[in-house]
Amino acid sequence: MGSGKLVASNKKARHEYFIEETFEAGIVLKGTEVKSIRLGKINLKEAFARIENGEVFIYGMNISPYEKGNIYNVDPMRTRKLLLKKKEITKLIGYTAQHGLTLVPLKAYITSKGLIKIEIGVAKGKKLHDKRQDMAKKDAQRRIEKELRNRQKSY
Repeated sequence: MGSGKLVASNKKARHEYFIEETFEAGIVLKGTEVKSIRLGKINLKEAFARIENGEVFIYGMNISPYEKGNIYNVDPMRTRKLLLKKKEITKLIGYTAQHGLTLVPLKAYITSKGLIKIEIGVAKGKKLHDKRQDMAKKDAQRRIEKELRNRQKSY
């Protein structure tokens, strides 16, 4: 999943949450939003998804207005509908019914066909000690890689 040109990613989501499963979703856009996304003017940091009446909507996603647009520009923070199959939505309803699971956008990308897709993840919040463990693992991995590079240079 997620093959194509990456436009935006939500690095904070992987730090704040355990990602249980991911889904690829289309998105309903209006006016000049596609042009703005192609220019990379999209922000997923504070975004989240919610299921309402059997449909999935994304909130808090900022798509900056297209500079050369005029009356066709829309509100940058508006709620946008995500396009998923009925089976996937049913699965997501089951996940979100469980305590503590939420839907967060992980990345936005353009497919080889030119379609804009959002990868959403079913996420469970991390506790402070989980975040510390992740940071310790990354730090240890960096030290190991640095030591290996230093050893290769000395030969």
